[in-house]
Amino acid sequence: MTHLRFISRAVLLLAVAAGLSGCAGVKPWERDLLAKPQMALDSDPLQTAFDEHIYFSKEASSGGRGFGGGGCGCN
Repeated sequence: MTHLRFISRAVLLLAVAAGLSGCAGVKPWERDLLAKPQMALDSDPLQTAFDEHIYFSKEASSGGRGFGGGGCGCN
């Protein structure tokens, strides 16, 4: 039973060590690539708003791409 307890503690210790190593911060000189406009999730908010308006108008759904479902309700 002690052998199993030792293995479980070792696995837990390795998992904690792996988790803590993933918490490394980004250095200031590494942020230049992340700060570029191409890296933004929404690089052109005005174009996205137009696209969502057109999608909403054509699909008659509420919220554009944010919600599932929609349509005219015909079966």
